[in-house]
Amino acid sequence: MKKSSGGKELYGMVIDLDKCIGCGACAVACMAENNLAFRYDETDKLKSATWMRLYRLSNGQPYPRTRVVYLPRPCMHCQHHTPCVSVCPVTATQMDEKGIVSQIYSRCIGCRYCMAACPYHVRYFNWWDPVFPKGLENYLNPDISVAMRGVVSKCTFCNHRYQRAKDRAYMEDRRDLKESEYITACTEACPTKAIAFGNLKDPQSQVAKLKKSPKAFRLLEKLGSEPKVYYLSTQDWVRRQGDNVLKEEVARKAS
Repeated sequence: MKKSSGGKELYGMVIDLDKCIGCGACAVACMAENNLAFRYDETDKLKSATWMRLYRLSNGQPYPRTRVVYLPRPCMHCQHHTPCVSVCPVTATQMDEKGIVSQIYSRCIGCRYCMAACPYHVRYFNWWDPVFPKGLENYLNPDISVAMRGVVSKCTFCNHRYQRAKDRAYMEDRRDLKESEYITACTEACPTKAIAFGNLKDPQSQVAKLKKSPKAFRLLEKLGSEPKVYYLSTQDWVRRQGDNVLKEEVARKAS
């Protein structure tokens, strides 16, 4: 199992929760960009395919001390012992040299081992054939395969946009991408610029600088899977919930 990319690129994301207003534009942009179908009744979230899911966190305090934060959650693209990659019996999910974990629909047998292994619940099983409202088929993204019934799908950091950016660079006789030349649809759609995306290996990139912030943390970091999505928050209770720290653990550390 590879741990780190040997190349010059390793893409990741930084989400500033102090800037997120919970508008959901990132989730809408994700579904439109990646041809995600939706059902008439989406109340059963266990059957919804939301590659970018928005969680509402609360500090649990009564008014007027109540505080609420919205947490957008894409795939974490774990770098170390990637759980979903480790368990897939048919190598339908792989991590490439730039650190992006992708799903190959034509290999997937729908066993859902990857869903059970993922600690972030970012993978979705397609229980039905994709159905789009009449006329919407004309607006599907031609760069994206629509996931068929019986396979697992997930966020890909809009990997097709990387290839598109590389094609443009080749046309200009370049091999390296510039900052912001490849970004995800959710990053582009965020109205408050709460989401930053880029090459973590480039010390001059925005994400490389932001991830070093003392406000930065990663979800369930204690698992050691080294997710490439970082969060920023000035509030301790948000970081505690993000790491899913139990009260017993806090007591043990204090003793």
